[in-house]
Amino acid sequence: MDENIKTWLFDILQSIKEIDSYFEPGNRRYDFYTKDIKTKRAVERDLEIIGEAVNRIVKAKPDFQLTNARQIIATRNRISHAYDSISDEMVWGILINHLPKLKAEIEKMLS
Repeated sequence: MDENIKTWLFDILQSIKEIDSYFEPGNRRYDFYTKDIKTKRAVERDLEIIGEAVNRIVKAKPDFQLTNARQIIATRNRISHAYDSISDEMVWGILINHLPKLKAEIEKMLS
């Protein structure tokens, strides 16, 4: 695997681990997320990093297989450029439904 791609995959994994660290183990709660502006901004920043890393991977190797790559990039762009259209529900859905799958996919690629 190309070293740049490997680095970007590590960046994605690190950002997911950071997001996980914002919540107490086994206690990822929506009400905590919505009431804590620091956590919300930190999560959004990590999602931007994930999206940028995926964007760099796709640009470097367009045929790279990563589930939902285009949607991840689109989310990054939306957070960065259309921040006023980001809802807590949308971000929470990503955290609960998509990040665990992405984490498992990246860990498999790096093993």
